[in-house]
Amino acid sequence: RRQAREQSGEADHHEGMSSDDELTPTEVGEFQRSKDNVLEDSRKVFEDVHADFCDIRKILLKFQEWKEKFPDSYCDAYISFCLPKLLNPLIRVQLISWNPLEQNLTELEEMPWFRAIEEFSDAENIPESKRDDDHDQEVLPKVIEKTILPKITAFVKSVWDPLSTSQTKNLVQLCNNIFGKQVLSKNGSSRGREDLMNTVVLRMKKSVEEDVFIPLYPKSTVEDKSSPCSKFQERRFWSAVKLLSNVVLWDGIVQEDKVRDLGLSKLLNRYLLLNIINTPLGPENIEKCKKVVACLLGRWFQDLKSGSTLPELVNFCQHLLQWYLRQVHKSVAIIFSFFFFFLFLNSDETKEVLLLLVKVGALHIVEDFIEEHKLEHLKSMIGK
Repeated sequence: RRQAREQSGEADHHEGMSSDDELTPTEVGEFQRSKDNVLEDSRKVFEDVHADFCDIRKILLKFQEWKEKFPDSYCDAYISFCLPKLLNPLIRVQLISWNPLEQNLTELEEMPWFRAIEEFSDAENIPESKRDDDHDQEVLPKVIEKTILPKITAFVKSVWDPLSTSQTKNLVQLCNNIFGKQVLSKNGSSRGREDLMNTVVLRMKKSVEEDVFIPLYPKSTVEDKSSPCSKFQERRFWSAVKLLSNVVLWDGIVQEDKVRDLGLSKLLNRYLLLNIINTPLGPENIEKCKKVVACLLGRWFQDLKSGSTLPELVNFCQHLLQWYLRQVHKSVAIIFSFFFFFLFLNSDETKEVLLLLVKVGALHIVEDFIEEHKLEHLKSMIGK
């Protein structure tokens, strides 16, 4: 990955923001051998079973014939409710090599079992007058809920690394596809989805509590950017920023208040902000603030009223304004003349900080600052 970034000229990268650590060739080889052995064993699971009873399409065809010839007994036997449990072991065998965290993930819709069930429960083949009473339409949603979601939940609990951007993006995309295209249940509730979301939140919370560590060193120790302490501290900071961006990816799937609690209340305010406050004033500090703001979602600030930002970002905004702007302006005013102070107020750094405040909805703070320092020409930044 480092070689690819160097060849592409990618400059906007920091150590600690790589998606995940690469495995050694030895580890890759051992894993592949173990995987091949499991897949070889899985091929023997149904070797002594007649094809009519281990092929999902053929099994469903028999039930389809029963439904067409004897619809009353088919309904009385509650076949639609039994099929998901009946098909479960057959589907699980087909999913042995399926990893929801891999990038080249086979879409569920492309799998043979999915197509077979979809054809079986296709409402187009049912008279419109009977569609509402046909429970076979619930077979596929129930299979997704009872078989697919538990498998994904197991991966989230035991395999998924929230610090891995590639794994997180693949997992989020899969969840969006399942929840967006496939209705899990007509009644709108899904125990499988609830368990999955709770596991995702618990796994991210565990990662924030155990994987995030940004040490604080004496200023004299980290002034030399080439020192081991400085490099380690920076790597840990950017790793935490990567985790913040991964947590925010779940917004829209996981409840917004839980995403904001993990990403802003716990990760930003407890860890990232402390490092930013202790970073010397200048472009490096601004860059860190810009990266944090870039992780946040614009829609979080669309419905804000009274020109105030989110409660979780109050401390961050106070840092941007009071700790950075006001202290620097005060020191500049003392050391230099009023002319230089005026130039600093109109500098690109000042505008960048004000723009960050506008992006997070802290309009009142920006308005007060512009009014206090007579910077009326900057009112266009807040749409005035």
